[in-house]
Amino acid sequence: MNVLHKLIEKEPLLEWPIKYCLAVTATTYILSLLTGNVSQVDKVWTFLPAIYTAYYALLPLWPSSAPAYFFPYVPNEVNKSISGNFSPRALLMLALVLTWMCRLSYNTWRRGLYSSKEEDYRWAILRQKIPTWLFQIFNLTFIAIAQNILLFLLGIPTMMAVAEPHTHLGTPDYVLASLGFATLFAEFVADNQQYSFQTFKRSGVLEKNEWSGARIPWTKRDAERGFATRGLWAWSRHPNFFCEQLFWIIINLFPLLSSGIPSSASLGVVVRLAPCLLLCLLFFSSTKFTESISLSKYPVAYAAYQQRVGMFDPFQTPIRGVWLKLQGTKTAVDELVYGQDTGKVKKVE
Repeated sequence: MNVLHKLIEKEPLLEWPIKYCLAVTATTYILSLLTGNVSQVDKVWTFLPAIYTAYYALLPLWPSSAPAYFFPYVPNEVNKSISGNFSPRALLMLALVLTWMCRLSYNTWRRGLYSSKEEDYRWAILRQKIPTWLFQIFNLTFIAIAQNILLFLLGIPTMMAVAEPHTHLGTPDYVLASLGFATLFAEFVADNQQYSFQTFKRSGVLEKNEWSGARIPWTKRDAERGFATRGLWAWSRHPNFFCEQLFWIIINLFPLLSSGIPSSASLGVVVRLAPCLLLCLLFFSSTKFTESISLSKYPVAYAAYQQRVGMFDPFQTPIRGVWLKLQGTKTAVDELVYGQDTGKVKKVE
């Protein structure tokens, strides 16, 4: 706790977000014990980065004293030049993060993950692999504490933007904003394609009213394969994860490009990009675990998919295709990954 006090004394803008993070961490952990469902952080994941971002972007709206524990406030130690007026850059970042929140919340809702009984399927598998006592340590240290700290850190780029002079937006801001919205659109398409495939896989029929970009004529062969390999999923094994990481890299670049790269470039850049770098590390490790599950379910087809398509980066995929062609195995691998039958599927009216 002494470390936290020293940190807050050095940077008072962290005071309310740290208190809020501690409260959410304790709440989600206690709920995981009471319900036996450790996906409590998953249920608030879609909102927390937006809450931390909104706190910083909307600083002039908050009172200078704490009316209630959860209600945001600005400590008196914060310079009035920071809290007295809005930062255009922070407001732009907030617009991007709120759009991100709406996309992810919608996808989480339609998959039923807000249900009190719904739990990430990976935790059930992990429970079977390790002792109960070790899983509970993992629940406390990683699921409850580490993930909440990471979500708290995703608001830090906006704090950096607020702490800088509140200048007018420039070309780098508009370029980053355009890339950010484009990335969210691509992620939305990837989500819709995956949802469309999973719906078809369960029902065996094509839905008529899919989102634009997700109206893919899935076949019986696709369902038998067990995982999506068409649309954006033909180019990346996890296009939604690729876009997610890219989005937060873009958010982290806003204060970096506006203030200029630090003179001690290597260390300074790493420190400023720490939130998105930690997020990328989380996605890489969790994706490796997810893929191990997929590989155990579809050992031949998914191994071929891993050979043919990049994990995140879609630009790897054509290079992999050339490499497989040089090895003389591209045709066989493509048949396993992309092969189709000619049977027609009934559409739902």
